[in-house]
Amino acid sequence: MSTRQRTAAAVVLVVGLLTIGFATGFGSEGSAEPTVQAFLLDWQDGNYTQAAALTSGNPGQVAAQLAAAYVDLDATETFFAMQSVRQHGSTAVAVFTATVDLAEGGHQWTYTGQFGLTMKNGQWLVDWAPNVINPSLSSGERLAVVTAFAPRAQIEDSAGQSLLTKAADYHVGVVPGELANPAQTAARFSQLAGLNPAQVLGQVRAAPPSGFLSLLTLDPASFRSMWPRLAKVPGLRYERRSERLFQSAAAQVVGSVATEDSKALRDEGAAYQPGATVGLSGLEQSYQDTLAGTPTTSVVVVSPAGRAVATLYSWAGRAGIPVRTTIVSRDQAAAGAALAAQAGSGEIVAVDAANGDILALASREAGSVRLPHGGAMNARLQPGMAFSIVSAAALLGIGETANTPLPCKNVATVGGQTFTYQPGRRPAGTFGSDFATGCFTAFAKMSQDLTSAQLSATEKAFGIGVHWNLQVQAFSGSAVAASDEAGLARQVTGTGGVLMSPLGMAMVAAEVDTGVGHTPVLLAADPASTWQAPLSLGKLGDLRQLMREAVRSGSARAANVAGQPVYGQAGVVRIGAHAWLSWFVGYRGDTAVSVVETGTTQAQAAASLAGAFFSAVR
Repeated sequence: MSTRQRTAAAVVLVVGLLTIGFATGFGSEGSAEPTVQAFLLDWQDGNYTQAAALTSGNPGQVAAQLAAAYVDLDATETFFAMQSVRQHGSTAVAVFTATVDLAEGGHQWTYTGQFGLTMKNGQWLVDWAPNVINPSLSSGERLAVVTAFAPRAQIEDSAGQSLLTKAADYHVGVVPGELANPAQTAARFSQLAGLNPAQVLGQVRAAPPSGFLSLLTLDPASFRSMWPRLAKVPGLRYERRSERLFQSAAAQVVGSVATEDSKALRDEGAAYQPGATVGLSGLEQSYQDTLAGTPTTSVVVVSPAGRAVATLYSWAGRAGIPVRTTIVSRDQAAAGAALAAQAGSGEIVAVDAANGDILALASREAGSVRLPHGGAMNARLQPGMAFSIVSAAALLGIGETANTPLPCKNVATVGGQTFTYQPGRRPAGTFGSDFATGCFTAFAKMSQDLTSAQLSATEKAFGIGVHWNLQVQAFSGSAVAASDEAGLARQVTGTGGVLMSPLGMAMVAAEVDTGVGHTPVLLAADPASTWQAPLSLGKLGDLRQLMREAVRSGSARAANVAGQPVYGQAGVVRIGAHAWLSWFVGYRGDTAVSVVETGTTQAQAAASLAGAFFSAVR
């Protein structure tokens, strides 16, 4: 064999020996890979005692440290994958990938770790140290997750001003470094607040030790209710602040908000996060993700003293984005002031007749008769003679005129059903005068000139039952086609087969005002639909004149204020044994309104409310 051949053979032998040595270890040592795989698998599956037995540390202490490794991260799942094992004689170094699913924000954290191994008495053992869990950990340190929310974004009026008012709220929390027993404090607080104690403790342990950590934000009523019990929890304190969170002058639009202890958050499985808010109704609920944004979430190393000493990974949060509405604060304030001056409960809806924009939605509970359920946008109410605007349009459409003779009697029978009317003063006995005074019996009798199909067509032409593209619950009305004469008479008088919301009736008034029907708009992004009113220009003028006479000299005359003329109609409906709901539906200029007020008698009051509103916004 030549010298060159002998040299080549020697190189092949050395390479072969090196390959075997790297794969199986040098000398008689077996491969460390089975031990690495077993350790990672036991750790992943929660077999901490078995994993600890494969280390050089105290089995009990190691098992406890492995079990607690990701507790303060509120990890839902952990996965470990061995990447490589470099072995040299009786020592080895293993590299692995850890993937940790965090409950906070649904984030997944992946990092690369490594640990040494040593062969002892024929067995490979993991060289135990805190950095086995993560390379950045030293003795006494631990991993934790910290979250921080930006303030909740605002729901704004048409000019970009917040519709929420600054008001007191209370932040209940702790100064972590002052707690004698953080686990006890977290447990007792969590029990009273209905929160996860492990998650609360994790937030307390990860927070800076010297600053105030807000754990729960409460409105004044909730604070008064809960604080006597919370005050007994060691280390718990509170701060009173002023924020735009819980109160709004346009509550029906804005809706309500809850904070960290909300059942809504628990029901959706959300992890506890200080500063979390959730919308419960209105636009706050519809635009929850937009308004709340997402928190900044960081995995940190916490020292034995409780101080975050390193940030290992962060997910940038997103501040909430404001939601702008069509509400005009001047109109909203005027509606609120008008309601505040009345003794009974009431609601005012105002819309821009030219485009359907909702300008004001105000509500107030007062007196002994509460408002019906559903609010100004979604209530399902009988409109009474306020619905005669629609009925009159149907009658004008078949040729009736304001001068058509129509006696107003105290009693009328239609289809076997008796209708009664108690007028404040006897009308002149024409269609026009009966509309103005709201003569119930006259309209019941005149229903005999209509067919159910004719009335239904007019109702549909006023948008009753049409789909609205709003992001909050709202009712455009419903009208079941009458099957007999009595049913048609009830529907013409707004007491049977037809249900309307105050917003729905405001849209009816807006259509009379402009001759064009609109679906209501609450946000600029709401798609609007339009259609033509069901009457010719001349007949539409006749209907407007009927409504003007009702305000000038009829049942709606309390709305007849100075300035531009007001057009409208009033009505009153019994809603209980000693409970009545009065209506005013009408317009002035480009502003159409619907007003309701409750009372213990059938005296008309809504028209006066409408007049107060119109006077304030002229």
